[in-house]
Amino acid sequence: MNWENIVGQAYLKKLLQESISENRISHAQLFVGKEGYGTFPMVLAYAREILSQENDHAASKVEHLNHLDLHFSFPVFTDNKNSLSKNKFDEFREMMMASPYASYDDWTTFLESENKQLFISADEIDDQNQKFSLKSFEGGTKILIVWRADKMNVAASNKFLKFLEEPPAKTVILLTAENTNDILPTILSRTQIVELTRINDEDLTLYLKKNSSASDDKIKEIVHEAQGDLNDAIKLLKSTNKNEEFERLFVQWVRDAFMVKKKPEFLKSIIFWAREIAGWNREKQKNFLNYSSEIFRLALLQNYQSTDLVYKKINANGFNWVGFSQFISGANIENILEEINTADLHLTRNGNPKIVWTDLGIKLSRYIHKS
Repeated sequence: MNWENIVGQAYLKKLLQESISENRISHAQLFVGKEGYGTFPMVLAYAREILSQENDHAASKVEHLNHLDLHFSFPVFTDNKNSLSKNKFDEFREMMMASPYASYDDWTTFLESENKQLFISADEIDDQNQKFSLKSFEGGTKILIVWRADKMNVAASNKFLKFLEEPPAKTVILLTAENTNDILPTILSRTQIVELTRINDEDLTLYLKKNSSASDDKIKEIVHEAQGDLNDAIKLLKSTNKNEEFERLFVQWVRDAFMVKKKPEFLKSIIFWAREIAGWNREKQKNFLNYSSEIFRLALLQNYQSTDLVYKKINANGFNWVGFSQFISGANIENILEEINTADLHLTRNGNPKIVWTDLGIKLSRYIHKS
């Protein structure tokens, strides 16, 4: 991965390049942001340039994730009583070579481990400590990239803290995380935090136009829905039947929620609706939550006469988009979106999906009539 292949983020790329040319490289840096904003491509391009300053042949090795002085840690599940990243490195390399903007959920799907807990273990930190106690293979800097450092368990975090406090000479540690909520404050205090914001719409649009044959209207829709996340944008571009399925289930949810007030027996329909969605993998469930959030926001804009901002509507199966939008207002939109965000959090933390979706389905019936 080189700087030119990173979509957007021009200002941050410039700052990082200047830190190398001016020899101001912090030994520990935490890149915070969604994977789709480019956290992994950014740290990989950064590592590539650091090592290339020392060896002209380093660039190609880094791009192919096979430089001997570039090491990786990432979440894995316990396999045969072992939880070391190196046991899954071939799979990690395959995924990242194909899609460097891939997310944690993509990783769990790639490993077919949706029902397993992925984490960075204390044994993993011990393994990296052992590697970094040895001399550099090429006599220069050694770099550790910790992808999704927020997935370290408590024991790993405490051991990693010691590694941060007393790093071997000529060592650079680059961490990525979606947010800092699950990282020890003592680790945060010992790292330079680099925040990646969403990719701006202009850069995302330019990328999609160069890399797809989609129409301008389709690209506009994808850019709005992706919210600056290239990984999501690529998935939306590839998606064919997902929107139809999501649209059908969203319409069913709204109709059932409307009917519950007068006919409580429709609660049974919501329970069956929840069971269907709970059978999906977690990534698809979270995508449906994002889809639903976006539709509710668009309905609010429709209700408040901001129709020029409504880039997508639901008109299938006799659904009355304008009529539905009249029920989404400032009185209930905050509650609805808060419940969707809560459901997303529970799914992220491996909550029971049947319970999560049933609870969310029923709560909409309470809020949809609120005025």
